[in-house]
Amino acid sequence: MAPVKASAARIRISAQRHAVAYGARDGQRPLGGYARTMAVYAGTTGTLALVARARGVRLPSSVPVGDVALLAIATYRLSRLISKDAITSPLRARWTRYVEPAGPGEVVEEVRRDGHAHATGELLTCPFCLAQWVATGLVFGYLAQPRLTRWVAVTLTAITGSNLLQFVHARVEPA
Repeated sequence: MAPVKASAARIRISAQRHAVAYGARDGQRPLGGYARTMAVYAGTTGTLALVARARGVRLPSSVPVGDVALLAIATYRLSRLISKDAITSPLRARWTRYVEPAGPGEVVEEVRRDGHAHATGELLTCPFCLAQWVATGLVFGYLAQPRLTRWVAVTLTAITGSNLLQFVHARVEPA
């Protein structure tokens, strides 16, 4: 156990040195939290891949362009739903503070925690950051249960289309 503790201490010291060299002062950039978040993502993805392999899930030789487009639009919608929607703010409340409305059905929130919790707050409030996680989940779903995942993606894509039409309607509606 002593060699493991010594290795962990060396890694921690090296990470702190790199954080200082990077210019991350006063917790501006929680590099340790980001590293832990990446480790969780890698561990989750690896575990899902092992489970898929154990269950005999095979990679398709190709993916139809329509399915890629469907998954892309669904990733956009679900990432935005989780990260910005007013109705999902209870999911983010542990890590964020409400700032103001951000348009139809969305809110602006600021991250209110430090360290790993700050990194989690950033992930949960950034649709661009969250898209990686959402797309990974949808792709694994597509591999394991393609029909079900397509239906979920169709629902999210229909919502996206509806939202676009709402914006178009609001824009062309007479004042």
